[in-house]
Amino acid sequence: MRGSRSPGGARVGGSRTRDHAPARLGSRTLAALLVVVTLLVVVPDYLTDRGLGLVPLLIFLPAFVAGRGTARQTAVAAAWVVVVLVGLLVYDPFQTVSANISTVAFTVVLGGLSVAGAWQRSRRDEEISRLRSAAAALQRQILRPLPLLTDRLLADGVYEPVEEDSRVGGDIYEVMPSPYGTRVLIADVQGKGLPAIGTAFAVLGAFREAAGREPELTAVVEALESAVVRHNAFEAQTGEPERFVTALVLNADGGREVQVVDCGHIPPYLLYRERTGPAVRPVPLRNSGVPLGLGSLAPESRTVERFPLPPGAMLLLCTDGVTEARDSAGAFFPLEERLAGWVDASPREVAAGLLDQLAAHTGGSPADDIALLVLRRSAPSAPEREDPSGSGGPGPPAAGSR
Repeated sequence: MRGSRSPGGARVGGSRTRDHAPARLGSRTLAALLVVVTLLVVVPDYLTDRGLGLVPLLIFLPAFVAGRGTARQTAVAAAWVVVVLVGLLVYDPFQTVSANISTVAFTVVLGGLSVAGAWQRSRRDEEISRLRSAAAALQRQILRPLPLLTDRLLADGVYEPVEEDSRVGGDIYEVMPSPYGTRVLIADVQGKGLPAIGTAFAVLGAFREAAGREPELTAVVEALESAVVRHNAFEAQTGEPERFVTALVLNADGGREVQVVDCGHIPPYLLYRERTGPAVRPVPLRNSGVPLGLGSLAPESRTVERFPLPPGAMLLLCTDGVTEARDSAGAFFPLEERLAGWVDASPREVAAGLLDQLAAHTGGSPADDIALLVLRRSAPSAPEREDPSGSGGPGPPAAGSR
């Protein structure tokens, strides 16, 4: 089981660092490469009296090293090839002096070009690494570190950005206490890169403001819808395409039930001994389950679903980086099948264990951001103790509930 890392690292409540830097040549590897390739080229060539004509192939060795090594390593390879080639020409020169000189000159020129190429590639790799690390760090800073605790819920989980060029996504989450219960958001912005993070900023800011202000859950969602529409209008002025956001917005008050508004997102999963699986049925897109930013296309207004959260049960919320993770054969991660084995675990153990299983399923190379929240009631509430019939305690009614 993994422990929790600090949010300043690669984990936000339990994720792990993935190093996406390309493999580099070590000094020993470089030395072995130069010696082995030289022997493989020179020995057969001279055993056959140059019948194979392999020696000229040595001049391409620095270009090969430039693809993986540093400029200094490429310079070492170029110098090695020049020394070897000069030694071979001294031992057994070509028929004319001009052929010997031109061969050495071409080797030196190609070696110099290889060094220049390695230097440019190293600078480009460093710049890309800085950019993607800055984007991932920016994305982490907008999300509060897990676990998060309110008077109603304990939320733990993991968050892992992909951290690859132009692929940093907009998976977000938030847990906010309010006078009306604990409000929870998990969302996934369409697209990748910094523009997606900008949309994520807009959604998070709207949620943090509306969660404590609006008594009705549908009003909170309306505030998110308006934020996405306004942000899309601003982005259109700069030439960026409009984006939509799939989201789940939940509310846990003093009653036994949890309210949720589904905006085209993956439904919450219930982890409980009596039953494990989706807590509610997916809302059809033709009704009210459209993503944020597309609300005007729905023929019906968004409505609230209610479902019970028994004492001891947990809720799992995730983004499509979990449900759409594929193995080498293209099979999706069987999330619902794996949940049954975690009903007796703690939220942190559930999140860390599922992340381990995801890594094993994908071979350690997930193709999308991963956001995963596990929710459990933080303590028995007063209305639950006073109302064993399960009718729920006093709290604001959810508009449009069904």
